[in-house]
Amino acid sequence: RCSDRFEYLQTLVTEFQDTDSEEAKEQVLANLANFSYDPKNYDHLRDLQVTDLFLDMLTEENENFVEFGMGGLCNLSMVPEFRDFILQNDGINLITNCLSSRNEETVLSAITTLMNLITANSRSEITQPGVLHCMLRFSLSESPRLRNLASVFLQDCCSNEQVAQAEEQMQGQQQTALGIPLPKD
Repeated sequence: RCSDRFEYLQTLVTEFQDTDSEEAKEQVLANLANFSYDPKNYDHLRDLQVTDLFLDMLTEENENFVEFGMGGLCNLSMVPEFRDFILQNDGINLITNCLSSRNEETVLSAITTLMNLITANSRSEITQPGVLHCMLRFSLSESPRLRNLASVFLQDCCSNEQVAQAEEQMQGQQQTALGIPLPKD
């Protein structure tokens, strides 16, 4: 069974690399993101370097690629081995850039992933002022999911002093200034 599972996942990765069809690539990415939820697949996903693939998707033009790549990273980021890999491969920067996505699923996965990536060493980068400003804006969102998740991030990941300081900084800014770099054209 284990070898069947590996071969199936390997077939998916190969199909992603070999096909020119955007639709087929989206389907494969969605499947890989779903498989990244199951601990039985972790060794195979590591051996097939699927975490790299997910990270690569975060800079794609296709919003579905970004959504599924972010979803896959979100599923894997709870596992210390994958968390460390993401942190060592510019993951915080790539994920933070996804906070400006127009796709709510991508943003929700990005916030959750950032929360999963918090360690003693990564906390200051994840809770930098630009991210806090973003979370404060999200905490006022009309979307209950976004509003609640941003509030949890602010409560669980940030000190009261950090939040107060970010609120103070934002009062001096126009609401159009995001504090998060926009994707490069």
